[in-house]
Amino acid sequence: MQWTKQNEQTVYSNRWFSVNLADVGLPDGRHLDHFLIRMRPVAVATVVNEADEVLLLWRHRFITDSWGWELAAGVVEDGEDVAVAAARELEEETGWRPGPLHHLMSVEPSNGLTDARHHIYWADEGTYVGHPVDDFESDRREWIPLKVVPDLVARGEVPAANTAAALLLLHHLRS
Repeated sequence: MQWTKQNEQTVYSNRWFSVNLADVGLPDGRHLDHFLIRMRPVAVATVVNEADEVLLLWRHRFITDSWGWELAAGVVEDGEDVAVAAARELEEETGWRPGPLHHLMSVEPSNGLTDARHHIYWADEGTYVGHPVDDFESDRREWIPLKVVPDLVARGEVPAANTAAALLLLHHLRS
C-alpha cells in the first residue's frame, strides 16, 4: 500500500528546516492533510580509540528535558561535503580532529514526519587540538568503553535514535 503526494506547500521556512503541508492520496481514494518537516542533511561523527572507547558528549536537550550520551552532529552547510561536515562538527563540539573517516550508516530518525537523513561516520584515530569551540553544546566529553554501550542504551542513557543505532553497530563491528 503506497501513499501518494498530490501536492505540497511550504507553511514556514528558515535556514534549518521548512514545515510543509501535503495533500496525500491514500490507496482507498481518500485524501488527508499531512504536515512534514523538510531538513538539510545532518553529519555525525565520533572516534573509537585503541582501547575500544568511543568519544561521546553528555548533553541536555531542552525540548524533551532529558540528559543523555550523544555523538557530535550538525547540519551540512550548502555545498559542503558530508564527511567534511562530520569532521568539522566533531572538532567544534569535542576538540578532537578525526583521522580518516569511515561511513558507518545513514539513518532517517523520524521518516513519518521529516525527510532528515543523518550520515554517521567514525574514525579509528584522532588528535586533540584543544578545548572545543562549541563547548556550550555539552556538559562534558568522555571516552566511553564500547563494551558498555548495550547497557547504556538499555538504561535509556542514549535517548537519540541516531546515536543508539550507531553505537550499537560500532559495538557489533568492534566486538
